[in-house]
Amino acid sequence: MQSLLVVARLFPLIESGEKRSTIRWREQRIEPGLMTYVCQGDVHKTALVHVTRCTDMPLREAAAFLGKQDEWPNAVMLEGMREHYPEIELASIVQIVEHLSPAETTAWRDACNDLRPEAS
Repeated sequence: MQSLLVVARLFPLIESGEKRSTIRWREQRIEPGLMTYVCQGDVHKTALVHVTRCTDMPLREAAAFLGKQDEWPNAVMLEGMREHYPEIELASIVQIVEHLSPAETTAWRDACNDLRPEAS
C-alpha cells in the first residue's frame, strides 16, 4: 500500500479530517486508492485515507485550486513549501493529492464491503 511520511505537527489535522490534501514535489507518485499517512517521529501513528484525486500543476496555482488563495498567497505558499523543499519555485510542478478523512475512509470501506456478495 502506498504511504507518505508527514510531519508530526500536521498529523492531528489529518486524523481530525481538517487536512484533506497534501502538496508534494519530486517525491514518490501517489495514485488514487488507499494510502497510509505515517507520523514522522512516531511511525506507530498512522492514518488510512482514500485518495480521490491527484493533480499536477505549477505551485503558483495550487492554493487557488484548493480554495486556499486567501490563506496562502504566493509568498506564504513558497515560504511554507521551502521548509520541506528548499529548491522549490512557484513554477515548479507539484502533485496535489486529495483524499477523504480517515473517518470517511472507514465509512467508504464499510460501504464497499456491504456491496460484496456473501460467500456461500
